[in-house]
Amino acid sequence: MTENFADRLVERARLLGPLCVGIDPHPALIPPLFGPAGPDAAASWGLALLERAAGKAAVVKPQAGLFERWGSKGLAALERVCNAATAQGMLVILDAKRGDIGTTADGYAEGYLGAASPCPCDAITVNPYMGVDTIEPFVKVAEKQNKGVVVLARTSNPGSKDFQAKLIDGQPLYLHVARSLLPMIARLRGQSGWSGLMLVAGATGPDDAAALREAAGDALFLVPGYGAQGAGAAEAVAGFVKRGNLREGGVVNASRSVASPEGSLQAGSTAEWSALIDRAIATAQAELVAATRA
Repeated sequence: MTENFADRLVERARLLGPLCVGIDPHPALIPPLFGPAGPDAAASWGLALLERAAGKAAVVKPQAGLFERWGSKGLAALERVCNAATAQGMLVILDAKRGDIGTTADGYAEGYLGAASPCPCDAITVNPYMGVDTIEPFVKVAEKQNKGVVVLARTSNPGSKDFQAKLIDGQPLYLHVARSLLPMIARLRGQSGWSGLMLVAGATGPDDAAALREAAGDALFLVPGYGAQGAGAAEAVAGFVKRGNLREGGVVNASRSVASPEGSLQAGSTAEWSALIDRAIATAQAELVAATRA
């Protein structure tokens, strides 16, 4: 790829809005329409979601762990989904939250961001809490391949306060994490001015997201917590910045609210299911676009 990841993401978000569709194949949330819960049903359901999201969502985000539960067949299903999304020209953020040292991190980075990856993605989530050196292998490959790296900073789960909000020298740990990444943010900055060294900034903490924006400057945000986790569109874009008549600065993930809307488990036909998904995507997209233009 020749175009910087951040530039590709920003271009799509400006065109389609900041919606990121999460592909999370919880066994209980895969409609019977796609077969018994398992890797084959997860692949079929994921591929069907891609068809509904194509041309509507800026990004898709498969959750690796929910495929990995089925072993090699689950990984094959994940590869099918990622390859199909890439073939359709969609941006893929793989939610894998990898984090390890040395050659192990090299393996993860090449395995998912490398040119020969069997499971191609444009960016991958990583856990920084073993130190900045564990992120370097991902940034190195991302620089070479024009990919992105998404670092956990202030996540949306209730337990995030257990560590991320702990004060060090009077400031929460997530801000120290963000500031430690500034050199890497600069390395993955594109012509748009935004960086593909992204930060996870949960919509459930809008004030924290605003503080992260001040600390991290040009880092794009991946924002979980919108929709089923309770945060609204205005909270989800609290860490975005005004540029012209548009607020931008990342993408907002919606998983259950768009991939498993009310009635989808009971859908009796593909057409009925598709209509429900289309409606859920349109609703989320309209809310987020309106929030970025408020």
